[in-house]
Formats: sequence, C-alpha cells, structure tokens
Amino acid sequence: MREAEHEVDEEILPFAPVHPGLPFADGAAGALLDAKGRIIGWTPTAEELFSLPAARVLGRRLRELLKDPGAGPGPPSELRSGAWSGEAVVRTGEGGELKVEFQVLPLSDAGPSTGAPTAQPARYFVLAAPARTADRWRQDRAFTRELFLQDRLGLAVFDEELRLVRTNTHLLPYTGLPQDLRGHRLGDFLQAKDAAAVEQRLREVLRTGLPLVRVEETVRTVEDPGRGAVMAISAFRLQAPDGQVFGVTALFTDVTEVRRAGERLAVLQRATAAVGTSLSVAGTAEDLAAALVPALADFAVVEIAEAVFTGEEPAPAPDGSMPLRRTAVAGRTSAEAPLDSVVLARPDDPAKPADPLTSMTVPLSARGSVLGRVAVHREAGETPYEEADLDLLREIAGHAALALDNARRYTREHRASVGLQRSLLPPSQAETVAVTTAGVYLPADTGTGVGGDWFDVIPLSSARVALVAGDVVGHGLAATATMGRLHTAVRTLADLDLEPDELLEHLDDLVSQLRVETDEPEQSDDAAERTRPRPDPIGATCLYAVYDPVSRRCSVASAGHPPPAVAAQDGTVTFVPVNPGPPLGVSGLPFEVAEVDVEPESIIALYTDGLIESRERDLDEGMAELTRRLSRPGVFDTPLRELGLDIVSARPSHHLTDDITLLLARTHVLPPEDQVVWPVAADPAAVADVREATARQLDVWGLTDLAFTTELVLSELVTNAITYAGGPVEVRLIRAGRLICEVSDPSATQPRMRRALLTDEGGRGLYLVAQLTTRWGCRYTRQGKTIWAEQEIPDGDGFSR
Repeated sequence: MREAEHEVDEEILPFAPVHPGLPFADGAAGALLDAKGRIIGWTPTAEELFSLPAARVLGRRLRELLKDPGAGPGPPSELRSGAWSGEAVVRTGEGGELKVEFQVLPLSDAGPSTGAPTAQPARYFVLAAPARTADRWRQDRAFTRELFLQDRLGLAVFDEELRLVRTNTHLLPYTGLPQDLRGHRLGDFLQAKDAAAVEQRLREVLRTGLPLVRVEETVRTVEDPGRGAVMAISAFRLQAPDGQVFGVTALFTDVTEVRRAGERLAVLQRATAAVGTSLSVAGTAEDLAAALVPALADFAVVEIAEAVFTGEEPAPAPDGSMPLRRTAVAGRTSAEAPLDSVVLARPDDPAKPADPLTSMTVPLSARGSVLGRVAVHREAGETPYEEADLDLLREIAGHAALALDNARRYTREHRASVGLQRSLLPPSQAETVAVTTAGVYLPADTGTGVGGDWFDVIPLSSARVALVAGDVVGHGLAATATMGRLHTAVRTLADLDLEPDELLEHLDDLVSQLRVETDEPEQSDDAAERTRPRPDPIGATCLYAVYDPVSRRCSVASAGHPPPAVAAQDGTVTFVPVNPGPPLGVSGLPFEVAEVDVEPESIIALYTDGLIESRERDLDEGMAELTRRLSRPGVFDTPLRELGLDIVSARPSHHLTDDITLLLARTHVLPPEDQVVWPVAADPAAVADVREATARQLDVWGLTDLAFTTELVLSELVTNAITYAGGPVEVRLIRAGRLICEVSDPSATQPRMRRALLTDEGGRGLYLVAQLTTRWGCRYTRQGKTIWAEQEIPDGDGFSR
C-alpha cells in the first residue's frame, strides 16, 4: 500500500445504511485514511478496480472520488470509534461510475504512557468492492452457513489426509457415531470395508479434481452392522487461491428407502413376469416360489387349495378351513420340505409366525375367492422384514393369485374339452367282423387348449366298416364343439351308406354353412353379447375310408387330410395314393376316391398331422418315421393298443404343438363259405326259387331257426324289386356275426316305408321287413341300389372266420 501524510479533517465518508459488512475476500479494494479523511494509502487492487493510480489519489480526500461528494452527513457520533458500512457510487479514472459497498474500520493509536487507545481514531481503513461482487460474497456465506444447518443431508469437510475437519449434525442417519467427529477418520466409526470404499472415492477426487456426483455406497457403523444405509455421495476438491489443495467436501444423502423401493419394484416386476408364463397350477406355484427366493426370502412355501387342481372354485368349510396342498418350495431348506402334503388351514387368516420379523404369510386371493397361501421366511441374522416388505408380498400374491385363477379356469376348460372330446371318440379298442381297432388320442400340452382332432369307427351295412379321421382348425372348447358337430354329421351321413367322395361333399356343404353362420354380424341388443369375442372361422380336414371284408377293398377320400398308411404282413408299408381335395368349407370342389386291395390281417393307420408334422421336422420326415415304426419286426405280434402307444411315444407330450390322433385297424377277410350270391330273373315266379335256395343255405349254415323269417323278408324285397325296378335282380346272403340279406336292382328310386290302410292290397312289405329284422336300410351303388336287412344270429351259431 502506498502511503502519504495529510492534514486532518472532520468528515471521512457520507453516512449510509449499515450493512452486515463485507467479507474479507480476495478482490476487495483497500484505502488508508488519516483522521481527516485524506487518502494516505492505496492498494494495487484499488488502482485496478477504480482505474486510478496511487499518484492521482494520495493526499486527496476520499470524498472527492464520489459521484456526489456532498451527499449525506458523516457517520453518527456513536460509530466514530466503531466500524460502519454503506454504499456509494465512485467515479473511475476512465470517466465511468461504479457502485460499491464499503466498510470503514477505525484504527486507534495507543496512549504515550498507558498504552490505552486514544479517544479519537487516528486512521481509518476502508474496504470496497463492487455491489454485485459483495452480493455474491454474502450469498456464498449464507449458502455455506445454511448448508451446515440442513438436517436432510450430511455435510463433511475433510483435510488432505481425509480427517474430518467439520461436519453438520446429520452426517449419517443412525447411531454409533462419536459425539465430536473432528479429527476422526471414517474407519473410526464405520465398518472397515465400507470406510475403505468411501475413502477410495474421496482420494480420487483429491487426486484428479473431478467432482463426484451421487455415487451410491452402503455404509454400516461398527456398532450397528445390519443392512446399513445407502448413501448417495457427492464430493468436490477444496483449493486455496494459489491452487494448493487442502481438502475435500462431501455431501451424504440417505437414499436407502429409494434404493429399497427400487429393489422391491424390481422384485415385483420379475415375480409378475414369472408367474404369468404358465397355465399349469403347479407350474405357477413353482414360478412364484422361485421368484421370491432369494430376492425376498431365504425360504418360500406355496400351498394351493385341493379344488384348484381340478379346475373347481375352492369353498371353505363352515369354520373357514380348507385342504391345502404344499405345491412348491424354494430356498436353502427346500430339500427338507415334502411336497404334495395336505394340511387343513385357514389361508385367509394365517396363524401368526413365531417371529413376525422374519416370517410373513399372505393369502392367494383372486376374484373374491381364496386359492391358497404363500409364506416366506428369513433365517436368523438376516435383516428383519418391514411393513413395505409385507405390502410387496401382498402385491406379488395378488398377481400370482390371478395367474393361478387363470390356470384353474384353463384346467377346467381343458378337462371339459378333453372330456367332451374323449366322449365323442369310440372306445380305444373295438372288434368288428371287418376290423380290430385301437385308437390313441394325445392332447397337446399348450396354452391354447385341446384341439379338434377325432377318429371314429362306424359299422356299415354288409359287414363293411367306415374308418374316419378328422382335424378341426384351432384349439379349445370352440374347436372341440365344432368337432362334435362334424363327428355327428359324419355318423349321420354314414348311415345313408354314401360313397366316400359323396359323403365328403355333403360334409363340405355343412362346414361352408357353419362358416357363413360364423361370419354373420351379431344383431343382439345386449351389450355383453355385442362385445363377446366372435368365434374363429371354421376349417377342418377329414379322411373317410370304407373297408369291405368281402372284397378286401378299401375306398378312401380325403378333404385336405394326410393319406392313411397300410402295413402288410410282408413288412412293406405304403400310403394310399389318394389325391387330397381341399379342406372342408374352402372351395366346394369335388373329391376323388382311391381304391386299394388290402391283404388279410394288414394294418391300416389313420392319423392327424400332429403325428407327422412339427416345428422340428417336416411332413416327409414324419411320414418316414411312421413307416419305420410300422415296418419294424414283431409289429404284427404286438397288440394294437401297445403298437399305437409306441408310435406316439416318439412325440413326447411336452413338446407337442398340436393334438395327436392315431387309429390302427387290423383288417379281416370274410371267408367265401360265409356268403352266397344268386341272380334272380325279373319274373314274380322266381320268388319261390329264392325261398327254396334260402332254406337250403340256412340249413347248411345251421340257421334253420331263421329260415321262415328270412324267406319272408327276401320274398317281400325281391317282389318289390321285380315289381318297381325290373331286372336284373341279385340276392346275397352273408353270415358275419349277423345274418345279412341283400337285394340289389338297377333302380335309383328310394324305397319308402309307409303304413298301409285296411283297404290297401299292398304297401306292407317294408313295414314287415322292419318289424322282423334288427335293422334295415338302402344304399346306392354305381349300378343302382341295394336294400339290406340284418337279423341277430342265435347264440352258438356264430360265423366261421
């Protein structure tokens, strides 16, 4: 500071409102005044701030530098020996003006003998700074002061050796801290591992100068080594004006609840995703138990009401209890927990655990029904559960209960679909004159439910049999119901003894009509009916085969269905060369019939595409596998049921994407001695010859008890054929478990039974036939028609085969 001697004056600076005072900070301008207010010292900072060199101001009154030298009186008398501050506008050396805040510090000399200060200050020291700079300094000081007073975050100042210099009262939010932290290191009160982790962060800030921003670390005190607290740490380096590093300041924010809330949310998301992937009751329970360990528990148990496994809605007993099956366990002691044990409990009001801080139990409730309960446990020494953990378990249980209820409903629908489907299928094993059959149905274990696959064995007239296999597009009850309609339609059409291609044409018309009904817009006024999902369009494939044990001929027609396989006794396997038409309900095109001769005791295999086709292999590979299994040695020595199970075993059910239906039929041949054919002249007199020939043949077969009835039936049928159709007429008798009478003529006129009046001379023939036989009917052939009638053979007569 440059100084000079000047005469003393009375006034120093004009008075202004007293300020809290300027902080002594770098950048403040300083001036030394004598008792009269003359400038006797001028700092370099003042020269720079006001653009006035010392030579121009020394000796001058400080008042002369002000914009308005006469403004305001001097300081009040009580402040002459004390400091005061204020604001003023200074004219700079460049002709400008600068608003400053100043502070006046009186300087007193000591007395000559006593050393006491004189009454009047001998000098004054003035500090000045631009008003904006002074405001910023005050803000900085207020910010620092308030920061140390905050009770929601911890503030600590460390020296370069990471010793605590200053902290606020909320450095860490739990007990175990010394009363006075000054001079301590973090390792004095934190777990060594935690202290080392935090100090490593702070050393990095000291070394690089790069600030640390909200880096999370878990800290635990020596006295409280539990779960600890999760702190978000921010830190910055402290430097002197000359650049020397002398410490680091760190802010500690407790984010424990935020972290744990995030962890709970992650557990909820994982658990919700896990329990919604299965439509199996047991699978859903297993997914729930696995999702809880170890995220929320060391050990988890899921118990489900017995009724849920059968698709029923569980109903508690009058006392509120219900049978619960231990379905899934997970955790360290899961190997010791037996599965499938049943207990009688109140899942909606579980017993209090022995230690409520380490165990929780909540019910599994959905749509007002209690389906079971889930229990979790933490072992001794682990962090106790909190109320938020219980809320989390309830939330997870709510989602799991909905998944369980969906699985229960699916189980009920699946059981209903399988039950309906199985009820529509013929017995798994059957024996007829024409074939011995065995069927296998394997439903796919998929979330879409069982499909519309079916097979059937339909006895026809003249010892023939129809073999049917079909597949409805889609899965679930809708597909099963459609299958039921088609199954009934096929049986109805088969009763008309239609040719295979003609039967499929009628069936195709039916499916087309069903598609039209499905596509029609709904006109219901009921809002629920209008918003109900509409069924999928109907589509199906079908194969219809007729086997005749007399001619050993098999006639086959296909509507988009794979061809049947025929395995002969010599080990060869061939597929019937049928040209498959379009699926049912697609185009209305005609269907073609393929006819093949079948060797005695061959095996005909009808199946659906689920057996030969999958995502893993194409159609050709599946047909080759079926050929291999049908041509293996010993096939014809294996019971058909076992053979069918062996064939489908190549497709394990847990890999299926579609149902599998397989029908095996071992063919039989009617011996020549069990049938006889006579041509009949178109002359009513020939009826007597027919009666005589019939009596002789029945005597040969040992069926004389049926002679009278058979002669009467053939007399009526032959007479009608000659009268209404002319010739040629053919009569055939067949002994095949039943006695079958057939009369064929060239007419395509449908015979009709009617009740004759008392005055009518005719019209009673078919009525008598119907009364005397077990069943009768008419089928059309390419040459005309055949009227047939069957009679039961008395016990013991049987048939030769």
